[in-house]
Amino acid sequence: MRFRHPDGSTVHLSYCTNVHPAETLEGVLAQLRDHCEPVRKRLGRDRLGIGLWLAKEAARALVTDPAALRGLRAELERRGLEVVTLNGFPYEGFGAEEVKYRVYTPDWTDPERLTHTTDLARLLAALLPDDVTEGSISTLPLAWRTGFDEEAAATARTALTTLAERLDALEELTGRSVRIALEPEPGCTVETTAHAIGPLSAVPGDRIGVCVDTCHLATSFEDPRTALAALAAAGVTVVKAQLSAALHAENPHLPEVREALAAFAEPRFLHQTRTLTAAGLRGTDDLDEAVAGGALPDGGPWRAHFHVPLHAPPAEPLTSTLPVLQDTLTRLVGGPEPRTRHLEVETYTWQALPPELRPRTRGQLADGIAAELTLARDLLTDLGLKELP
Repeated sequence: MRFRHPDGSTVHLSYCTNVHPAETLEGVLAQLRDHCEPVRKRLGRDRLGIGLWLAKEAARALVTDPAALRGLRAELERRGLEVVTLNGFPYEGFGAEEVKYRVYTPDWTDPERLTHTTDLARLLAALLPDDVTEGSISTLPLAWRTGFDEEAAATARTALTTLAERLDALEELTGRSVRIALEPEPGCTVETTAHAIGPLSAVPGDRIGVCVDTCHLATSFEDPRTALAALAAAGVTVVKAQLSAALHAENPHLPEVREALAAFAEPRFLHQTRTLTAAGLRGTDDLDEAVAGGALPDGGPWRAHFHVPLHAPPAEPLTSTLPVLQDTLTRLVGGPEPRTRHLEVETYTWQALPPELRPRTRGQLADGIAAELTLARDLLTDLGLKELP
């Protein structure tokens, strides 16, 4: 979906396809048919943006077979879909029964992460619509925090510098500009937007910036105004933003609140949980650790890294951090010019919700994703952006 900002520029809204697990090119093509096109039709749009997730095997198949790449581009056009951004965070196995810490490998100390991201950049340059010259790719925030020392930091910095040089060369060759966005996430080396400033300032040029995920921002209790002002002051570009909402518990000391939270503790994804205390941010790596006992102070609200549907906050006594999303979006695109032009709804946890909240059919999932995009569209138009055909 495209929107005209009051300054005349185009802002793109998409939804991320990592909600539809697929490891192979055949699986990606099936996603377009079974999920993405039905969402577009529910919205009554001739064109829908998707934030494509290409796992290692699918990406490699496209890089090594130009005919397959041309076929994917043709399939996107045939189904009324367009791609201006990729989610390059998960490498493979995102649809596995247990993902947890595996999503952080390979990290930016591993040459394979550089190879994979370079492949994605080349693919995105070929998949961009004819009238679009800028693409974005979100990626993991360097590494999970444990074992990441000065030597690892230097290795990651070298990899990002090499990547920036390759992206410069790619633009010279294709005329398409692709930028990479580190996505701060709780528990990682770059956990907050503040943590992103140092590593990004060390990489020359402006090819590498930040992806602001509003679920992660809220989980770490970051204030959008303060966070975005600090990025701007440091000259760090917001390459893209992921529109998502975290799980919020106002009174975690109450037994009924703990019980409600426990329903969201599940074995597939990691749900880092945080609370803000007078001594600073405290947290656990997963939600079950928090609800089980005294691992986390419960004198103030808890927030968990669980991407809940934007349009359907959980029932009381829980809620979502949708207000953080709204505040962030206002500051990103509600001003005289947009701070970013790539927005992506990323609720990948539909099938990880408590059983009674999960969609039971493809149709129900498509309904939910369409409802999220409708909410995001309404937020944008309320800010003065005009939806384009």
